[in-house]
Amino acid sequence: MPVLSQRDRHSRPADIHKQNVRSVLIDGIGVGIVTGVSTFLGVFLTRLGASPFLVGLLTSLPALTGMILSIPLGRFLERQRNMAPWYSWPRAIVQGSFVLIGLIPFFLSPEMTAYAIIVIWALVTIPQAIVNITFTVVMGAVAGPRQRQYLMSRRWSILGATTAITVAAIGAFLDHVTFPLNYQIVFMASFVGGALSFVFSRRLTIPDNPLSRKEVAQQSLGEYLTDVLSVLRESTPFSRFVISAFVFNLGMMMALPLFPLYWVRQLSASDFWIGLINMTNNGVLLIAYFIWTALTRRKGNVLVLRICTFGLALYPLLTALTPRVEPLVVYAALAGIFGAGLNLVLFDISLATTLPERTASYIALYQLTTHIATLAAPLVGTLFADLFGYTPALLTSAALRLVGAVLFVWLEVGVATEHPRAVQVA
Repeated sequence: MPVLSQRDRHSRPADIHKQNVRSVLIDGIGVGIVTGVSTFLGVFLTRLGASPFLVGLLTSLPALTGMILSIPLGRFLERQRNMAPWYSWPRAIVQGSFVLIGLIPFFLSPEMTAYAIIVIWALVTIPQAIVNITFTVVMGAVAGPRQRQYLMSRRWSILGATTAITVAAIGAFLDHVTFPLNYQIVFMASFVGGALSFVFSRRLTIPDNPLSRKEVAQQSLGEYLTDVLSVLRESTPFSRFVISAFVFNLGMMMALPLFPLYWVRQLSASDFWIGLINMTNNGVLLIAYFIWTALTRRKGNVLVLRICTFGLALYPLLTALTPRVEPLVVYAALAGIFGAGLNLVLFDISLATTLPERTASYIALYQLTTHIATLAAPLVGTLFADLFGYTPALLTSAALRLVGAVLFVWLEVGVATEHPRAVQVA
């Protein structure tokens, strides 16, 4: 074995760190392009004549798969030597599905196209469930506890700016090409972002997973499930975080399919205005993440968490009370600012409250609760909208967000983030 010089020993980890940072940021650009395209999928279905139920399935189907597979996937991923490949390959499959969606209208009628899109969306929910777990684990491993907020703020800022530019370009493009060809071109062009994301996510180098406890490795799936779910019965920072986030996510996910339906059917918004709303929502992230990162360094996660949760409760409330499309641009900007802060602190708290050797399992449990909210809330929201109208449905979403925000305060989420057994494991 060759002997490394003193210079090599110090430069190689530094080089790997720089490569990882560069890869994370460029991967964010690719993801931003595909994310910008994906914001128009619900609008595309709506213009194809899809029912609110079908539009709601865009968020509910991934949740159903995640709800069923999160715990088994967490167990599987916890046993893998390295999780980086389990982040890049499944994400490439999900991103590639948009290209296929763009091709479908060449062969099917609008009604059948809508159903075919839902089928494709259902199939890619399996790789998406894997990405939901591995993203948090991989990004946390790339940066480490001290740098993860700073790195993620840079990534999400770049991702937000890229998404905003993509959405603006798409919004301007869609009005100048006939339907559905305009949407087809957009979805097929997402290949550029998917390829960029895949190439650079494949370059990530992270430490191997800590070895699971021997008794965990020997557990059956049923025993493992019981062991993981028992975490929620303990009064720990992680359990309080998960319970509060679950209630808040009910309000967040309930409004997700309602916004495009409200824009198109209640306010008759054009593609230009829809693009402007989404562009603004993502464009403010470029500045917002840096503001929240600076504030968390000075004041900690708790203040940012509380400001952002109460702030996000206003978004569906103000939208429901607005009869014109123009003010929605301002509301979208505020939602983007508060959403940036919430993403940052929830990401940090979720990792800070887990056991190092059980990170995949704990994140899978958190994802399970998120998927339950994502499955139930959009279906309830669209059903509520069908029965009572979009305004009452949006107001209900705002109320759920407010209850979740109160729980974050009452249960003191973020006040103490260290898992009680973390010191023993370290």
